[in-house]
Amino acid sequence: MTELTHNDLNDMDPSTGELELEDRASLRRVAGLSTELADVTEVEYRQLRLERVVLVGVWTEGSALQSEASLAELARLAETAGSEVLEGLVQRRIRPDPATYIGSGKVKELRGIVEATGADTVICDGELSPGQLRQLEEKVKVKVIDRTALILDIFAQHASSKEGKAQVELAQLQYLIPRLRGWGAALSRQAGGRAGGANGGVGLRGPGETKLETDRRRISKRVSKLRREIAAMDTIRETKRGRRVANEVPSVAIVGYTNAGKSSLLNALTGAGVLVEDALFATLDPTTRRAQTPDGRTYTLTDTVGFVRHLPHQLVDAFRSTLEEAASADLLVHVVDGADPTPEEQVNAVREVLAEITKRRSEPLPPELLVINKADAADEVSLARLRHQLAGSVQVSARTGTGITELAEAIAERLPRPEIVVEVLIPYSRGELVSRAHADGEVLEEEHVETGTRLLVRGRPELAAALSDFQTNGSPL
Repeated sequence: MTELTHNDLNDMDPSTGELELEDRASLRRVAGLSTELADVTEVEYRQLRLERVVLVGVWTEGSALQSEASLAELARLAETAGSEVLEGLVQRRIRPDPATYIGSGKVKELRGIVEATGADTVICDGELSPGQLRQLEEKVKVKVIDRTALILDIFAQHASSKEGKAQVELAQLQYLIPRLRGWGAALSRQAGGRAGGANGGVGLRGPGETKLETDRRRISKRVSKLRREIAAMDTIRETKRGRRVANEVPSVAIVGYTNAGKSSLLNALTGAGVLVEDALFATLDPTTRRAQTPDGRTYTLTDTVGFVRHLPHQLVDAFRSTLEEAASADLLVHVVDGADPTPEEQVNAVREVLAEITKRRSEPLPPELLVINKADAADEVSLARLRHQLAGSVQVSARTGTGITELAEAIAERLPRPEIVVEVLIPYSRGELVSRAHADGEVLEEEHVETGTRLLVRGRPELAAALSDFQTNGSPL
């Protein structure tokens, strides 16, 4: 595969002046994206069930490294969806072509690459308009999908709970509605059934409501029904959350970029046994587990869906009720992949999505604890840079267990503590109150004297009221 040329473009800012004609016209290969296999027999086997794709991106801003990183991430998304990546192409432009995304002149070149590689799908690194999808598909003569459809396809494959499936279907239908007229005959290829089975292919697995004769009214009716179902599920979630609030159990939500190691961290902290997979969006359904701080306080730890750059707004809207679980927590544990080439961009992408979720909320986001995961796979220079840029962060390796004890202590320090402290002398005949003090509060001091057990306890108002008959220090501190 040809190496990139024009290295002088790395520091160019397209907003400061006209791009050079040669750079604007070029359609350059991005090295290292092909996932072709060396074993011919395995290649032939994979071709029976995987699509062969060519990736296309338009570099409009930032450095060449950033544009290549974006396309590399698109390649990982394509592989997660079950594709074989044949080529990765980037075109330098001030803005995407409004008609064909990469410009009519480059479409012919793309068509030649598709024919030469035997690709059956082109995936564009951006959200294309209905007109762009239709025209590009007509000209390259193979299926064309965009980044949004690809991510929706992955979510459709991974959704397992009733709520997750409903949220994904809602997002897919919201994406589809404006594209009914634009795709026309292409809609006959849309698949039905659970995730579309093997027939739909990458980006086209869906709920089945996508035949050519399906009109906006039917889809809108289905969207309304899904919204009602998700609202009912959200009521159940609110009830469970309300019980935890009533019991004043602190809550911690794990958020972060997809594949940053959130589920591994949940397992390391709680031994939950949650699915851990080296794949994008392996976790869609939130998992909540009970955990204990080193000093014995109980709290809940929730693993949430991962974020990604340019997360489709349809997904943010559909998963709003799930993601608000994180926004309602007492503490956000923000996991960052320390081995990623651009971890700072991951942090910014996650914060952007969280800000969008909380737009409709009057309350601010909870406090954030940054956790740099995969420290065992990152080099010392990168870790030192992150320590400087992400002040107050904790470096861990969920795989090896390094730093997990320090993380547990950091979480304990940041969790809200009950404010009432009482000193009591409980007779030996009321041993059940001593047990309750240990179970529901934090025993700061304990001493056995002649008349009973003297305790200094920090706890909730309900615990202080239960112990009030034996209080020795007048009033709660």
